[in-house]
Amino acid sequence: MSDSVVYDVTEGVGTITLNRPDAMNSLDSATKGALRDAATEAARDDSVRVIVLRGTGRAFCVGQDLKEHAASLEAGLGLANTVQEHYNPLLRALVSAPKPVIAAVNGVAAGAGAALAFAADLRIASDKAAFNLAFANIGLTADSGASWTLPRLVGPAKAIELLMLPETIGIEQAAELGLVHRVVPAGELDAAVGELAARMAAGPTAAYAAIKQAVGFGLAHSFDETLDLEAELQDKCAATEDHRNAVRSFLAKEKPTFVGR
Repeated sequence: MSDSVVYDVTEGVGTITLNRPDAMNSLDSATKGALRDAATEAARDDSVRVIVLRGTGRAFCVGQDLKEHAASLEAGLGLANTVQEHYNPLLRALVSAPKPVIAAVNGVAAGAGAALAFAADLRIASDKAAFNLAFANIGLTADSGASWTLPRLVGPAKAIELLMLPETIGIEQAAELGLVHRVVPAGELDAAVGELAARMAAGPTAAYAAIKQAVGFGLAHSFDETLDLEAELQDKCAATEDHRNAVRSFLAKEKPTFVGR
């Protein structure tokens, strides 16, 4: 794994940290490969009960490293298949991960960096954070799943506006649009994310996975199909140790302990 991405697993929390602060955590080839691999590993690892995405320095991630990209264009390589090789596997791993994904947005999130944050299930942002769907400004369409995640967050009409007329979205507007779930002072971001991650890692992660699957399915399928999946997933959840323990704890007026199975 590249030094530009740090991956750590502690007490059920898999933390993926973009670590190119001098480049505002922009995504060169080494970083994209390492980020994809870390997300894939975290999604597959049963010991990881929640995934946290974060950046170092003053930016969350400003998207594609344009210096490297310019060199690729000069060499006649275009995008060099990076969407298929890097971005698509990364976003598939995060969106399909059978566990919650939290984005800790400490600063600017632009282009693919904004899309990376939008792929998370929950976004906690610093009051210094901002977003920009910058793709059209350099003559590109959306990638990194932004054309799928953004309309689901803000509706199709607003998504078209933000993608076609990109401008910086300050944190107050981002909160009003529903792009973030919670805004905290910059100095409190790590503590707030840590508290939420610990809570979710200790929670009913099998149920979280089912909730994530059901909501994603329901957005693309009929009501009847969604009801059928809900029944299937509920039967699976009802058979878990977590459910049995929680019912016993409720009747005994005790706090349940969840083990994720």
